[in-house]
Amino acid sequence: MDEMIFPKSLKKGDEIAIISPAGAVEEKQLEKGLEIIRQKGFEPVLGKHVYTEFSNGYSYAGTEKERISDLNWAFNNDGISAVWASRGGYGCQHLLGHLQLSKLKKNPKWYIGYSDNTVIQSFLLKNNFVSIHGQTIKTSNFGVSDESYDLIFDILKGEKPDYKVESNPLNKKGTAEGQLIGGNLALIYALLGTPYSFNFKDKILFIEDIGENYYALDRMMMSLELAGVFRKIKGLIIGGMTYMGDEKDNKNYAESFDGFAYQLISDRLKKYGFPTLFGFPNGHIFDNKPLIIGADIKMQIEDQVKVQFK
Repeated sequence: MDEMIFPKSLKKGDEIAIISPAGAVEEKQLEKGLEIIRQKGFEPVLGKHVYTEFSNGYSYAGTEKERISDLNWAFNNDGISAVWASRGGYGCQHLLGHLQLSKLKKNPKWYIGYSDNTVIQSFLLKNNFVSIHGQTIKTSNFGVSDESYDLIFDILKGEKPDYKVESNPLNKKGTAEGQLIGGNLALIYALLGTPYSFNFKDKILFIEDIGENYYALDRMMMSLELAGVFRKIKGLIIGGMTYMGDEKDNKNYAESFDGFAYQLISDRLKKYGFPTLFGFPNGHIFDNKPLIIGADIKMQIEDQVKVQFK
């Protein structure tokens, strides 16, 4: 494995580009997140098309050309120290064949986001850049935990997370060390068989999702199994699974860690022996603690559960 590229630590006054690579976003939805950045001592700089709206079967934050332009501007502008996605949604896949990273290699910077941003993070990983799988700017508008943002700024300043996680009865005990990959399960699934798919061999895979029917969740797990993913990875971390199934039938619909979704995943993994952690606090949930995609981690699953970044 090639050595991963970690950006330098940010200092007070550094500029953070805010871009919208997928769904459209309204100005009022970003106000709180932008204020958090300013309170932390950094300067948010908005991409030209952050608030653009383009309707084409979905409400995108601009045409493909406009969204690509903003992302390439952010990656290749020497004055920018980090790039933070305003939101996810759908549309990041449109950008994959057009991203330009030439200047990013000379001046690496953090990319922050989750959900649909998983595909951009996979692209960055292919080019040996780490990224932060954590809150977008818009999610601050939902009243999520303060710590989920504080921990992102800790990473930007050079710290690495060290998590203790509540034990789950579905866990498979053991210890695994390796590079952390993954993100939103639907996007991991959507990238299978493409040049932009994750390399799963000897990795620790993280998955999370939102708003999927149970049969769709099982279909994605089956696709990963048929693609040989579970024969390749060294460990699996499962994060948030929320708004799953049918709201009228699922009494746990709004819970962060849907019990039936977890049981479906566990059933698909019975034949595999790798350490498996259920209930990691990352995903479309209130307490979305950031992960560094591309970093090496050690996961220890015993009566006490730890995830340590090395």
